[in-house]
Amino acid sequence: MKIIDRLNEDRIHISFEVFPPKKDEDYGKVVHAVDEIATLDPAFISVTYGAGGGTSKNTAKIASHIKDDLHLLSLAHLTCASSTKEEVRHVIKKLKEMGIENILALRGDIPEGLTFPDADRFRYAYELVEEIRKHGDFCIGAACYPEGHVENEHKADDIRYLKQKVDSGVDFLTTQMFFDNDIHYNFLYRIREAGITVPVLPGIMPITSASQMKKSQELSGTVFPRRFLAILDRFGSSPAAMKQAGIVYATDQIIDLLANGVKNIHIYSMNRPDVAAAIVKNLSEIIKA
Repeated sequence: MKIIDRLNEDRIHISFEVFPPKKDEDYGKVVHAVDEIATLDPAFISVTYGAGGGTSKNTAKIASHIKDDLHLLSLAHLTCASSTKEEVRHVIKKLKEMGIENILALRGDIPEGLTFPDADRFRYAYELVEEIRKHGDFCIGAACYPEGHVENEHKADDIRYLKQKVDSGVDFLTTQMFFDNDIHYNFLYRIREAGITVPVLPGIMPITSASQMKKSQELSGTVFPRRFLAILDRFGSSPAAMKQAGIVYATDQIIDLLANGVKNIHIYSMNRPDVAAAIVKNLSEIIKA
């Protein structure tokens, strides 16, 4: 089944993202976390692609486990900056052979020391989308950035490039993490005005520790609203309190999105089934309403 068909159903869908292990010896731990998250009845589970290709070998393996053993929809991430065109084509072929129908097409981070772009690599995500389209009837997702991509100085350029990507064959979009829902609503208004009509899944990141917040800000450049900073200032030194506050904050974001008509929510689980389960428990009756 394709994810776009699931997203078009007239009901609320909660999905989760997991990431492969950085070390092979941790594979079992990751699979155990995935199995725990699977008990939460997600609409689908996405599996990230390792930076620099370092953990990419397990992406397809975990996505296949989700599909074949857990009988859930899986979404395999695929990045192109760290791989040659031939390597990318090999991964697409492998996913097709494994029966994985859903791919999230990303440019990905440029590995340190790599000359980029070069003639043997895809430069932009839209080129990767076009390549995937050549190799099978995949459902293709892509990323979008409510606060603007860090490499684009003007938001108008960001939306123009996003439309080019969608027009290349994207079925749905997933946003980078954000912590102020008004940013998301404003973004939706601007892209709809630009003619981008595919479903957009807001990406929600539960921040459960001060160190996680710092890392998230370094990676994404996202803006933390004053309300969240106050929570961090008050509870950041208490791991248990900060975890609880972070779960509540993410839950509150999701409730607001649902109340405003958003039906599809994607949660960056950080391989934390306890956090994922706590959020789902908080939403148990709301999802049914």
